[in-house]
Formats: sequence, structure tokens, C-alpha cells
Amino acid sequence: MLSPTRDTVRRTRAPLPDGDVDVAIVGAGPGGLMAGAILARAGLRVALFEQHYVAGGCVTMFERGRSENRYSFDVGLHYVGDCGAGGELPRLLGLAGVELNWLPLDPDGFDTLVFPDFEFRVPVGHEAFRDRLLEHFPKEKKGIDRYMRLLLEVDRISRKMDKSGKPGFGLLADVLLHGRLLAKYQESTIGAFLDSCTSDMRLRAVLLGQSGDYGLPPSKCSAMLHAGLVNHYLHGAYYPEGGGQAPSDALAEAIEAAGGSIHLRRGIAQILVENGRAIGVRTEASCKEPSVEVRARVVLSNADLKRTILELLPRESLPDAWRARADGFEMAGAIFMTFLGIEGDLADLGMRNCNYWCFDGYDMEGFYRDAMVQGRVQPRGCYITSASMKDRGTEGHAPAGHMGLEIMSLVPGKPSDWGATDDEAVRGRYRRGGAYRDQKARIEAQMIDRAEALLPGVRERLRFQESATPLSQMRYTRASDGTGYGLAATPEQFLRHRPGYRGPFDGLYFCGASTRAGHGVVGAMKSGEAAAKRILADLESPRR
Repeated sequence: MLSPTRDTVRRTRAPLPDGDVDVAIVGAGPGGLMAGAILARAGLRVALFEQHYVAGGCVTMFERGRSENRYSFDVGLHYVGDCGAGGELPRLLGLAGVELNWLPLDPDGFDTLVFPDFEFRVPVGHEAFRDRLLEHFPKEKKGIDRYMRLLLEVDRISRKMDKSGKPGFGLLADVLLHGRLLAKYQESTIGAFLDSCTSDMRLRAVLLGQSGDYGLPPSKCSAMLHAGLVNHYLHGAYYPEGGGQAPSDALAEAIEAAGGSIHLRRGIAQILVENGRAIGVRTEASCKEPSVEVRARVVLSNADLKRTILELLPRESLPDAWRARADGFEMAGAIFMTFLGIEGDLADLGMRNCNYWCFDGYDMEGFYRDAMVQGRVQPRGCYITSASMKDRGTEGHAPAGHMGLEIMSLVPGKPSDWGATDDEAVRGRYRRGGAYRDQKARIEAQMIDRAEALLPGVRERLRFQESATPLSQMRYTRASDGTGYGLAATPEQFLRHRPGYRGPFDGLYFCGASTRAGHGVVGAMKSGEAAAKRILADLESPRR
């Protein structure tokens, strides 16, 4: 495995474009990288600006230790679905000329749900999943079949949607004929839908066991988002060979190979607007670099959508409706992450090539209610995974004879919950606060306790530990409320209610986890594809 920062110096020192560019991209998350690769390969002059020291947003890794004692940990890509032949992510990367090797997780249980008195292994395939549900809950056949029917309807319709996400006549007819549950519950929460399926708390807990992948309680999460996410992984769960930064590195290299440029440690202070049109960007000034204006035919923001609208656009020109909408955005939950270095092989402690979702009980609504109370950080479960287990053939995840282990839990993400202000969070000035450090240490100890409970013997083999809070996420990605999920996928903020790819000004476009394609690695990359298509069409035949 190559160092995650191998291109940092070169891209930090890269000279800014000489003259105007066709497309200025704000933020090098997976959406911005995907759009940049497509646009650069189409012959446009692309310049991508990123305030972090690596490109990739949450799809990055970081290192700790030196030479033979070095660990590399994933930030956000822990697994993705549907990467087999004809899968969505290979298709998307193929648009950039990128091909990666995807390693499957355990097909008989890629996610293992751990409850106080039983475990449930989620297998690949809708039929296998239904059979296992019936094996554990034989008296709940009617409700299980109703739930599976929704999954299959959503899967059928989503796979028939055209690549722009716009429904055509044939798709609407298919919904009428084969999507009656989908049509009935498209504006409902998954909690409301499950009320029509079962009252069995244990079954509901199993069906909601992967809810940490979207960070919302059942009373708030869109039924359509939930079904789409479950389907995504039932088509197979995978991890990229070479580590979680491999997709970002490949896309960044594709941009540069096509003549585009990537500028790290170059945050954007403002998107420039003249006469109702975006005409470029102004970089942030630093002690080493002055602020610089870069003119562009169009601007694409892959930065946090709320901050883009409220902070990067000129307030005096912003339509009131857009300001009000952004003020009212609800963000998804945030995550506390603990990274451990373990001596020996985790398989010896009973770990499989899978992810573990561990819960203190079966009340999933209560799980979120207790864990997400503002002003009180108290996790009620965790997610445990290991890149070392998923990518055994790649050296560099951990020193020889060791393995890395990642533990995550949902927590409130506002800086005030961690004893800091928004400005302190963005600038990293929160880290020396005694209250912050004490709370961080307290939760880190709980995460280690949970790892020990799942894998007895971990504690005595512990050789490295470090944790990151939502304020770490805010500092490195400038995410609102420290979330990596973007806008909360509530019925009011999903599908057609979610922001699209064109902004409030001509020449301004959006992509990323908060746009209509949804969150996650695939959602963000699909948003980049959709935004790039609109930019190409508009530059060829301007309509605005």
C-alpha cells in the first residue's frame, strides 16, 4: 500500500491555473472527483480546489507511526455494495477509465447484528435474506414477506431509472403495475412502514440493524432510502483492494491524466457571482499564500451544501428562498471513531471477514433517542470492522504481525455538544479543551470495552489507540454538524425533495452527499456523474 499522502506535497505546490478554466470544482470529495474526471476526459479544463491535505473527502485514509510500525486507517469507506459484474460502482468508475479490484466480504454474513441474546448474519441475496429471517422468526412470515416485497419493488424500479434519475413514461407504468407498496410509502418513514409489517421488537431491530449506514431513527428515515440501502448490500458487500482511499486516488489520477489540476490546502473563501452568474472562485488566504481569484465558465461545489449556500455564496445576491431552505436543512447523525492497533491475527479472537453491528437492546428508536441527545454523549451501541481482515493481501494496513481495528458509534455532532464553537471546530482550536479531551477519553474507553466484549482478548493485545470526534470530521471536511452523511434522509429531504444539481445562479452546480443522488460513496459519485452531465449539456447548448 502506498502512503495516503504520497501526492500531498506535489498537489499542494501545484501552480494555480494560468488564465480561465472551464470548470472550477470546490471540494475533492468523491462527487467532485467523479465529476472532475468525467469533465476532464470530455476535454474541459478542470481545476479542483480542496482545503484538506488529501483528495477524497471521507473516502480517504490516514497514517500513524513510522516505517515498520505504521498503521493506515480508513476514514469513511468501510464497505460498499453492488461491485460485482455490471455493478453500479464499477460502472461509475468506468466513466473515468478506472478499474479496481473489489474484495467480497463474507457472503453468508457480511453484516453481523449482535444483540444481547442472539446474533443475526445478513447474507447476500434477497432470497437468502428472506430465508434467514424466516429461520429466526417463523411466526412473522406475513410481515417478512411484506417487507421483502417493498425491497424488491424499490430494487426493480431503481434499476430501471435512467441514469439522470428522471422518471420516464415506462418507469411510471412499471410503478403502477409492480410498485404499489413503493407508491403508497414513498413519502413515509421506515418506522411507519414497519408498523404495517410487525410489532415484534426483535424482528424490527434486525430489519433496522444497518440503520447506522444512514444515521437516523426509524421515525425519521425515509422508507425509500432504507430499502435502497438494504438492496445495495444484498447485491454483495465489498472492500477495495489496496484500501479505502483507492477509489479517490484513481479518480484524482484520472483527472490529472486528462489535463486537469488538483490543488490541495486551497480552501475556497467565496464563489464569485456577477450579474446573476457564477464566474469563478476566490481562494482562502493563509500565512503562506495570498487569496487568489480563478475565473471559470462554470463552478461546481462539492463542498458541504449548507455551508456552500450560506457561507460561500454572496449573501446580498442569494435568493431569500434558498437562504431559508438552507437555514432549515436537517443534518444526519455524526460518528465517533476509535482506531486500534492489535497485535496478532484478529481471526484468532473469533473475528470474521464482516462488519459487526452491536446493540445494547432492541428498541431502535430508543437507541437513537438516547445516543443523540444534545449536550449528553452516551453511545448505545457500535459498529466494528477491520480493513486488515477485509484486505489481507495488501501490506500496509498495519505493521507486520499486527492488524487494525475500527470502532464507530453514533453521537450528537454539534460543536456545542463537545464544548466548542463552530469556528473553533473548523480551525481545530477545540483540541486542547479539558472538557473535550475528558469526554473523548471517556467514550474511547467505552469503545474499547465494546470491542473486548465482542472479541475477548483484544485489550491485552492493544498496541495503538486513537479516536476522532465529529469535530474532527468538521475540521477536515467542514461538514455541517460534523456529519459524513450530509442531509438527513427524511421523507421531507429525500428524492424530489432533495436539492438537485443546479444552484440558484446560472453557471453554478452542486454535487455531493446532500444532493438528489443521496449519501454514501455510490450516492456521492452518482451525484458527480449527474452534475457533470448537466454541465456538459449546458456548456454545449446554454439554457440558462
